[in-house]
Amino acid sequence: MSVQNALTVDVEDYFQVSAFADSISQHDWDSQPLRVEQNTHKLLDLFDEYQIKATFFVLGWVAERVSDLVLEIAKRGHEVASHGYSHQLVYNQSPEVFRQETIRAKSILENIIGQPVRGYRAASYSITKRSLWALDILAEAGFDYDSSIFPVRHDRYGIPDSPEFPYTLDTPAGHKLVEFPLSTARIMSYRLPIAGGGYFRLYPYWLSRAGLRQVNRRKEPFIFYLHPWEIDPEQPRISASRFSRFRHYNNLDKCEHRLHKLASDFQFTTVEKVLQNQGLI
Repeated sequence: MSVQNALTVDVEDYFQVSAFADSISQHDWDSQPLRVEQNTHKLLDLFDEYQIKATFFVLGWVAERVSDLVLEIAKRGHEVASHGYSHQLVYNQSPEVFRQETIRAKSILENIIGQPVRGYRAASYSITKRSLWALDILAEAGFDYDSSIFPVRHDRYGIPDSPEFPYTLDTPAGHKLVEFPLSTARIMSYRLPIAGGGYFRLYPYWLSRAGLRQVNRRKEPFIFYLHPWEIDPEQPRISASRFSRFRHYNNLDKCEHRLHKLASDFQFTTVEKVLQNQGLI
């Protein structure tokens, strides 16, 4: 029997990514043309084509402006989860600001769909060793699971020595919270990030497929993520550092085609369903 993996979408727009924070401030977001709605609808149609259900981690700021999109996600049978409110890096926020934004975003989503929101994912996977306090706030806010910890070394995120597969963690204050870490493949002692996003666009497809198959050969589910803007090669170009522009714009024109291949090659469902299958929630 094939392993069921978690397919996830971080619902944010092209101008909200952390790499562009120095180029476009949050105060200017409302002046940017929104493309998140049309791009998310393209993903919804693609998932319908392959009869896939996914988890959509929706930014609270987006949900306030296109609430009908959040309703459509839920109506099509997908899981709605939280991506926070303002896409600020957790370790750059105070615990009180993080708490306020987290509760606000959860409430916005639950008021739209009329159901509990069980899952959370931080902006740019920014729950690291210096922001583990955020896990207590998530547990106290009523979340059942988190998917913010990337067990790799990276300049913006990562806890390299954390577990590779879904597990129940003890928060610093002693709460219990299920963690679904972003997926990696093993190359000897090195952990290669293969969970999607920019890695999916940077690597040749065969490498992503091989890494994800390695996880499934270990009888474990992987978690895959992407953003609606990653299938939008026509999006406006933003002035930023050469490195940030490379990360963001690399192979945008290839991502949707590769996503069709991925949907054919693997079995997918929601994060909630995978964790239920594992007896974790």
